Amino acid sequence: MASSLRSRFWRSVLRKIFMETGLTIQAERLRSIKNSTYHMPFPRSVRVEDLDVAGLQSVSITPAGADEKQVILHLHGGGYVTGSIGAYLMLCIPMAKSLRTRIILPEYRLAPEHPYPAALDDALKAYRWLLAQGYAGSSIILSGDSAGGGLCLATVQALRDAGEPLPGAVLCMSPWADLTHSSQSHKDNIQSEVLLRTDMLRLWASYYAGTADLKDPLISPVFADFKQFPPLLILVDSGEILFDDARMVAERARAAGVDVTLSVWAGLWHVWPIVGDLVPESGQAFDEMARFLGRTLPR
Repeated sequence: MASSLRSRFWRSVLRKIFMETGLTIQAERLRSIKNSTYHMPFPRSVRVEDLDVAGLQSVSITPAGADEKQVILHLHGGGYVTGSIGAYLMLCIPMAKSLRTRIILPEYRLAPEHPYPAALDDALKAYRWLLAQGYAGSSIILSGDSAGGGLCLATVQALRDAGEPLPGAVLCMSPWADLTHSSQSHKDNIQSEVLLRTDMLRLWASYYAGTADLKDPLISPVFADFKQFPPLLILVDSGEILFDDARMVAERARAAGVDVTLSVWAGLWHVWPIVGDLVPESGQAFDEMARFLGRTLPR
């Protein structure tokens, strides 16, 4: 299916915005916040409240008619060096409304100030906090985009290895799952990529990993053992330099017997649902998530 006129417009705009290179981490963070102001009015039917989640600054995003028994823990992207609550309301508010499910959006610690395993430790704290609130593991949906998608996969590994309750499902949007950047899509998709550059990702990976091995499965989940993982939905655009990250995770998880859906889109960009209601393909992605959750979660 061809991409919409609106998505083609925003694809062009985003390419121009992200042409500026060599920004400091602070400048990247400021750009992320500035970009998040270009959004449609948020619906009044969705309630956004500040929340302390195990000491992490967070928000609770609750749409009208939400299923009180289920919750989504969303781990935001940003290469482990940027990203914030303010920058991700544009994604999470329409997502919560479409899925009719409460979303908890925490701010985990960022590199280079807080390298690995700080982000993973914070993700685990947030998940365990939800368990302590009375949610069953099977009623928690773990969601993430880009670095947050990789962090979701690392979180499930750590929970499984610790013998703790696992989430009922995992949603990954364009996961950054191979911080060695050794796959072919970094070469094949260099012209079609809209937002990212491999040299920038290499720098951010070094900030995040610090002295740890980039092939550690908790840093690069493409090297993980996926046995016992919950059902997994991965959405990715075919023109991303991270396309192979999504493909390889799906292949390894499927080989381990996991219920995996790899949804490949075309003509969009890395984590396109982040622009929310600006493009119809965001709603279509949320609809696909809803169908996947309806099929995989206990009723």
